[in-house]
Amino acid sequence: MPTIQLETIIDADIKICFDLSRSIDLHQISTAKTNEKAIAGVTAGLINLNDTVTWEAVHFGIKQQLTSIITQFENPIHFRDEQQKGAFKYFFHDHYFKSQNGKVIMTDRFEFYSPYGIIGKLFDKLILTSYMKSFLLERNQVIKEFAETDKWKKVLNS
Repeated sequence: MPTIQLETIIDADIKICFDLSRSIDLHQISTAKTNEKAIAGVTAGLINLNDTVTWEAVHFGIKQQLTSIITQFENPIHFRDEQQKGAFKYFFHDHYFKSQNGKVIMTDRFEFYSPYGIIGKLFDKLILTSYMKSFLLERNQVIKEFAETDKWKKVLNS
């Protein structure tokens, strides 16, 4: 199973980082390139334990929908979202937050499988792992930018 693990160091409060990471509104801002929109479930604000969201986006030139659910939640240090329905055979995405020396270490662990057996495994190895890593890095940079400036107030106070 492909696994992507990323660490982002953010000079901000852990609660702000945690809330930005579970903000539907910020997710839509950070995924503007794929025109990602929340179309069902929680479609604005903050997502919580057992909440679902259905996203519609264009990836690889194909409009897709993916529904995920928050299956683990420990504010402000961890939450997990898992695919319920979508293009992956399965995925789970753990978001971890730790305060250290006045900064926040935000760690993403994203594990996934594509369907279609050996073809899916080949696609994961040759294309999808790199694509998802870039997608998550870009999203994390937006979280960092908002958390380290006053931009977070526009998203979390709405």
